[in-house]
Amino acid sequence: MGRTLSMAWRQLRRDLKAGDVRILLAALILAVLAVTAVGFVTDRAERALAIEANRLLGGDAVIRADQPIQGKLREAASVPQLRHAEATELQTMIRVGERLQLGDLRALGAGFPLRGSFRIIDRAGAAERDAPGVPAPRTVWMSQAGADTLGAQVGQEIALGDARLRLAALVTQEPDASLDYFNIAPKVFLNLSDLPATGLIQPGSRIRYRMVVAGPANAVERFVADAKPALGRGQRLETIADARPEVRSALDRAGRFLGLAALVSVVLAAVAVAMAARRHSERHLSGTAVMRCLGASQRTLVGIHVGELVLLGLIASAIGVALAFGLQWAIGGWLEQSLKMSIPAAGLMPAVQGFGVGLVVLLAFGAPPVLALRRVPALRVLRRDLDPTEPSAWLVAVAGLIGLGALLWWKAGSVTLGLTMLAGITATLAVLALLALLMIVLVRRLRSRLRGSLRYGLANVSRRAGTSIAQVSALGLGLMALLLVTFVRTDLLDRWQLALAADAPNRFIINVQPDQLKDVRGFIAEQKLPAPTLFPMIRARLVSYNGKPVTGESYVERGDRAKQLAEREFNLSVADTLRSDNKLVDGQFWAPRKLAQPEVSVEEGFAETLGWKLGDTVGFDIAGQSFKARITSLRKVDWESFKPNFFVIASTESMDGYPASYITAISVPPQQTRFTSQLVERFPNLSVIDVEAVLKQVRSTADQVSTVVEVVFYFSLVAGVLVLMAAVSASQDERLLEGGVMRVLGGSRRQLRLAQASEFAAIGLLSGLTAAIAASVLAGVVAVQVFDLPWEFDWRMAAAGGGAGVLAALAAGMFATRKVLDAPPSVTLRELQG
Repeated sequence: MGRTLSMAWRQLRRDLKAGDVRILLAALILAVLAVTAVGFVTDRAERALAIEANRLLGGDAVIRADQPIQGKLREAASVPQLRHAEATELQTMIRVGERLQLGDLRALGAGFPLRGSFRIIDRAGAAERDAPGVPAPRTVWMSQAGADTLGAQVGQEIALGDARLRLAALVTQEPDASLDYFNIAPKVFLNLSDLPATGLIQPGSRIRYRMVVAGPANAVERFVADAKPALGRGQRLETIADARPEVRSALDRAGRFLGLAALVSVVLAAVAVAMAARRHSERHLSGTAVMRCLGASQRTLVGIHVGELVLLGLIASAIGVALAFGLQWAIGGWLEQSLKMSIPAAGLMPAVQGFGVGLVVLLAFGAPPVLALRRVPALRVLRRDLDPTEPSAWLVAVAGLIGLGALLWWKAGSVTLGLTMLAGITATLAVLALLALLMIVLVRRLRSRLRGSLRYGLANVSRRAGTSIAQVSALGLGLMALLLVTFVRTDLLDRWQLALAADAPNRFIINVQPDQLKDVRGFIAEQKLPAPTLFPMIRARLVSYNGKPVTGESYVERGDRAKQLAEREFNLSVADTLRSDNKLVDGQFWAPRKLAQPEVSVEEGFAETLGWKLGDTVGFDIAGQSFKARITSLRKVDWESFKPNFFVIASTESMDGYPASYITAISVPPQQTRFTSQLVERFPNLSVIDVEAVLKQVRSTADQVSTVVEVVFYFSLVAGVLVLMAAVSASQDERLLEGGVMRVLGGSRRQLRLAQASEFAAIGLLSGLTAAIAASVLAGVVAVQVFDLPWEFDWRMAAAGGGAGVLAALAAGMFATRKVLDAPPSVTLRELQG
């Protein structure tokens, strides 16, 4: 064994010096570099986005309770690896001058928030900035919307119970606004040490307690696991999963895209190594035949060549991982400046994955042709047309492909994405191979009608049938992977632009009475704002399910969220047609006709949480009146539209006679600062919810994940192009040999270039167009099934992708075969014929 390994090492050193293995080494280094660097950047970006997302909570996890938080929960938060901070909340009357209004008081302990910060304005005309901590003793902050409502200004005295405190700043954005933006009362923030002086803590006071926790991911996970079973009545645990659906959606899609980019890098690695390994084995055919003549056994040959392959894989993987580490370090620094946030250091897992991908891909696609070398007949020393066959090599290939499939599954992070990619790769390869075969048959029939360099170039395609099929398949698959990540990235960025739109609704107006509809529309028109759409809203409480009385306790087994949803007051609405931001996913939406019995349509996620199904009957109490209806459809709601949407809607006819108010959403320009106060002065019963802070957070999150997606996309694109160039370069020996022969026989540089261009153009055209169509279809499946995005086939993008594929194949092929024109024919023939 030691002797065989020593011979493998000597052969590897000789091949490196001679250059015979450099293409395979370069392809493998590039493949590992691409996979590992994308893995490093993805890993760091995902963890950075997770930390940034937790800024929306004020920490990594939050405990909320109606009693002081003690016992096991406090013990779990007090471990050395974690930090924790506390806040106390209650409702109280807020007085500013002569104006008095019920508001929300939040007393903040030292260190709050642990993630993120308050954005404040501390003097008139000043720009907003991050607050360094919590309000200083004897001072308060107030939400900007609350200050507008009460007419408060920085420096004024604010009366809270027995205390008189100075207003030191206005809060433009708070860390947890995305979890609680339907709290419409003015908010006042003070130092927790000042709370006793207010005299507001009295027996019977409705006080809410909050404890936020932050620390390393593993410590937070342990805290969450320990806290869940320790939760008592009136206590609940929140994580980023409880954030606004707009924020969760952006983060989830970013994570899935990063997984897709990692998958693409694995596919490109497989393509490059497969092509380079084929060339590597072909260059060893003659040498192996000589060794067979000298008495080398099949076992010895396998040991030498497989040993060389393993050593090569370890060396290439180590170099690729080292280069990737340096590259991600540079990119991480730039990304940190672009996102304006701290990027965590790289973990070890991407490096382990890089070694795993490098070795698995090398053995999957490099071992079969190398194992075939043991079957090289000794007669091949004299007859070069004798090629070896190795049935057992295909077993190794199948095992390797299974390993590659497992790698894809692992890197995907999603069963749906992994299965979609595997199915797409398989189907694309089958179609590419079939089309390549048809092209070869067609060229053979048309070859006699062609003349000049075009005939010679296309003749090469048909004469090397196996090579042409392999090249079309490999090139097409690589292009498909690159185009797929391009198309999906475009869909994602277009979708996020909706969240970044300047005219997204930033005010919700609720409690509009039926007799106020005309006047409210008139007021909004006076402000020169677009005419609003007002949606009816009926307050209701769930009382029965399939004829049986239910309460929140009836849903305890389905989890805390189900219990909370069942206990809360529902906002029902009515509709006779589905809006564009609601999509029917199951059942049948009622037509505008007389219904035999009331029907309702339920949002699919809400129904899944509560265990509701089509055909079930639900009962509600509406201001003392009973309402029962059958669930006849499930809807998917686009929560990112920032328009009023409802978990449960009924037909207009079904809700006749039930008391209703109306809700609308509008976009108010920043300069119209008096809009809210003027509207409330004119219609005192209305409540205006300012969601501008939430929009800022959604825009900030979407902007950050867009930057991450762009960086990973362009990096994957550059890495993919380099890998494809290595793959094309790995199959040029026969072209170089024939070009050298043509040069000897008097062929001109122009004739050779035209012949090569026609061959690569034919291969590129077939590969590019097939890859573009396959990528478009696969992008549609991925967009709908994985990213939950609307999708339509875009012929322009497919055509552009196909054109790019043709140019890429042509440029890579011409660059790879430039040697036949630059080097003397004798040198080319001597190198290839040995």
